[in-house]
Amino acid sequence: VQLVESGGGLVQPGGSLRLSCAASGFTFSSSAMSWYRQAPGKEREPLAAISSIGGITNYADSVQGRFTISRDNFKATVYLQMNSLKPEDTAVYYCNYGWRTPLGSWGQGTQVTVSS
Repeated sequence: VQLVESGGGLVQPGGSLRLSCAASGFTFSSSAMSWYRQAPGKEREPLAAISSIGGITNYADSVQGRFTISRDNFKATVYLQMNSLKPEDTAVYYCNYGWRTPLGSWGQGTQVTVSS
C-alpha cells in the first residue's frame, strides 16, 4: 500500500487549499477513503470519509461545512477541498483507506499551516 499526500502549504486564515492523495497497492475503487490530521501535541483524528463510489460522505464537526472530500476512481486519488481555513486547522494531513478507521500504513502526510 502506498499513499502519497500533496497540496499542503502556508495559507492565510480564510484561505483555501486542495489536498490530493494518490493511492496504490490496493483496490482503490472498492475502498472507502478517509482524511485525517495530526496537530502538534495531539492525536491523529479522522476528518472526513467517502464511500467507495463517492455517494456517501461523513465529516467531523470541526470541518463540517468547510471541507469537502471527493474522489476520482480512475485516477485512484482522493481529494480534500479546504475552505475558510482557521489557524486551528494547522496540522499534518494524511489519507488512508477505510471508513474513519485506517487500514493501511501511513504516508508522509502533507503539512498545512494557517497563519497570517
